[in-house]
Amino acid sequence: MPSTTGVNVKGKPMEEYKVYSIELKRKKEKYYVHITYDLETPCSELHWSEKMTSDTVAGIDLNIDRVAVSIVTKQGNWLESRTFYCHEMEYVKRNRRSNIAGEIAKQIIDFLVSWNVGGFVLEDLTFKQDHDTHHRFNRLVHSFAKQKLQKAIISRGLKFGFKIKKVNPAFSSVIGRFKYAKMYGLSVHEAASFVIGRRGLDFEEKIPKELLKELKTKVKPFLIQLLLGSMEESEKHSKKGKQRRQYIGMMIKNIEHFKENHRWKLWNVVHKTLMMKNQELQLKEVSSWC
Repeated sequence: MPSTTGVNVKGKPMEEYKVYSIELKRKKEKYYVHITYDLETPCSELHWSEKMTSDTVAGIDLNIDRVAVSIVTKQGNWLESRTFYCHEMEYVKRNRRSNIAGEIAKQIIDFLVSWNVGGFVLEDLTFKQDHDTHHRFNRLVHSFAKQKLQKAIISRGLKFGFKIKKVNPAFSSVIGRFKYAKMYGLSVHEAASFVIGRRGLDFEEKIPKELLKELKTKVKPFLIQLLLGSMEESEKHSKKGKQRRQYIGMMIKNIEHFKENHRWKLWNVVHKTLMMKNQELQLKEVSSWC
């Protein structure tokens, strides 16, 4: 139907016609009519270079069984975090998966509305991410489920007028675990959502001094020792051994020249060499990163 949204030169209302499509389907002696049309919304998905200008934004960390959300001020400070669980997403049928995604999206948007958030930041799923498993089928299931969740959250967010931005989530879990989890008493996923929110506001994540000290005094000497003397001669000259030595050498250089490199290179060294156990920093097993 036409809608009057303006006036013509004679001062009379102008009619504006909007395009829509109608599809008629018959199923078990019943007829169903599907009407499709474009929904106008006062919001948009921002380009990665566009600024988030709201006083508060939310960072969202998507996982197969839960979605973590953190509220962040425009100054990059943490306000609140909450986790929304969806354990069924991994194994239910497609229709049920869509329903769960819709339910989770509603809960999340209601939470953001309660905090008067002006926009939210999600991970860009086009960037390759590490997975908990190497099985191809599980990777596909995880990817499909995360896409379902993201689309549902974005769709509902657009309807409610939020500005939405996607960012590269690289090392968000590592940064969250080692920098913010203990500080704010957050789970790893909630800490990652906080990092994603800050990244959407263009904040960079410096390595804490205590962590940098660990890299210089504990990790670097260990890597040097590993590079110089822990391999058998036959292993050193094998293709795999050479690649391993090159990788260890690269990590040593990243520690030595951390001021000259992108911070993510140093966070990668943290990711490969250190772990938190009983709130204490410890070296990982060699086999887990070489």
